[in-house]
Amino acid sequence: MVIYGLQKLTLLDYPGKTAATVFLVGCDMKCPYCHNSELARGEAEPYCSDTELFSFLGKRKGLLDGVVISGGEPCINKDLEYLISAVKDLGFSVKLDTNGFHPEVLKRLTDRGLLDYIAMDIKNSLEKYGLTTGIENPDTGAVKESINLLINGGTDYEFRTTVVQGLHTREDFVRIGGLIKGAKHYFLQQFVSRDSVPDKTLKSPDRSEMEEYLSEVRKNVPSAELRGI
Repeated sequence: MVIYGLQKLTLLDYPGKTAATVFLVGCDMKCPYCHNSELARGEAEPYCSDTELFSFLGKRKGLLDGVVISGGEPCINKDLEYLISAVKDLGFSVKLDTNGFHPEVLKRLTDRGLLDYIAMDIKNSLEKYGLTTGIENPDTGAVKESINLLINGGTDYEFRTTVVQGLHTREDFVRIGGLIKGAKHYFLQQFVSRDSVPDKTLKSPDRSEMEEYLSEVRKNVPSAELRGI
């Protein structure tokens, strides 16, 4: 199995844990604000093999608590279950980043007890998923199924939205709040433009916008927070 990126230490990506982040290639979305567009489009260069990754992790036992599996969209990788099982066998807890388009994969992994934490992106209100993900007729039914799976399941989780000026409005967060009503954790993250972002015209919302959106979400998700501001 080929690994396309490795952040050897992060104190931010896995709540409450020191972790390494492993990046897999490929995605079934085309978000115009994606920070990992080379990975998503399959244009990234290979970083190492799974054997080399496991060797690295073996040397980090006692120093790292967990491993984050990110992308791209990890759930489209046919070797994902093998990778997570191997990481778990090394004694690490595993967090998975996902766009929520693959509830069947999430169910299989959680049923097997392979995941300790799931971070699912809520791209926008369901009515604007096509605009936000760059996909015609996206399967929002799969998104709702994944949301229900996380809220009603036994695996720790969070929902998160990267907020982009022009793509998100107050009404979107009214709808998102209703969609994930009662969620355990929900974070609004401010978009920040980078060279890797496909659409260079996109802008960050200001703090007052973020706080307005947060206040709407908190009507249904009282624990919602801003992240990275």
